[in-house]
Amino acid sequence: MAGATPEMAAGEVAAGEVALPKWHSGGVTELIVPRRFCGPPDSGNGGWTAGALATTLACEPGDHVDHWPTIEVSLRQPPPLDAAMDVVAGDDDTSTASFSGVVIATARRASGTTPTPVEGVDPDVARAAEAAYPGHAFHPFPTCFACGTGREEGDGLRIFPGPVEPFGDDQQRVAATWTPHRSVSEDFHTYADEAPRASVAATWAALDCIGGWAGDLTERLMVLGRMTARIDTLPVIGEEHVVVGAKRGQDGRKTFTAATLHDADGRVVATAEHIWIAVDPALFGGRRPSD
Repeated sequence: MAGATPEMAAGEVAAGEVALPKWHSGGVTELIVPRRFCGPPDSGNGGWTAGALATTLACEPGDHVDHWPTIEVSLRQPPPLDAAMDVVAGDDDTSTASFSGVVIATARRASGTTPTPVEGVDPDVARAAEAAYPGHAFHPFPTCFACGTGREEGDGLRIFPGPVEPFGDDQQRVAATWTPHRSVSEDFHTYADEAPRASVAATWAALDCIGGWAGDLTERLMVLGRMTARIDTLPVIGEEHVVVGAKRGQDGRKTFTAATLHDADGRVVATAEHIWIAVDPALFGGRRPSD
């Protein structure tokens, strides 16, 4: 979903679907979130935006199939769509994205931190859970790139998590399958193997909203405030994966969740932890169950 409370309107610029930051002299980049990658109808999907910003840190592996370090992204404002954000890389493994002088998001390398994975489930269990996805009955943001029911195959990720049995200390768990579509493949051609892979931003997006649904978005509308993710390897295009989310706690307006993406053999592909902030859906163009 999107970032924190909206305090400014995003002016749009003429821009195409720029999926990666553009580097300029002086260490400043330009990052655009194309409208395709929205969460709420007028702001960027939090996971996609966070993943795109994460790639501006100077820590990507030479072979993108190798693991990426753990990166934490904090969303301060709703990411604007089709608008050029300035991204400044700091000297301390940080990047800051701003629009019209307002900080939208910050990223940092989270050294010494590793998100705790959510235990996986069998693909048959995840597929069966999709039928009970609460978003089929009510969705606050049906336009969402990751979990929106109003998105077509090949356009949105269409990750529709339903409840599964709790495991260990996780209070609630949800699960779904995801087969990355070729339209989310990254433009990077040096791999240890020949398999095409989903982009970093799409992988972060796949780990995003499932955490919100584990925290029950139908009863408590939330947007993503912070996401900390580690990618062990990018997911293979056309291969079925299982993504599992879990609720891990709540404190006032904050809800704490986690999500893990598993490949067809049950291996961990990527894992994330989230902090969600409860909001008024009207501020984000969303809906309440009574609407």
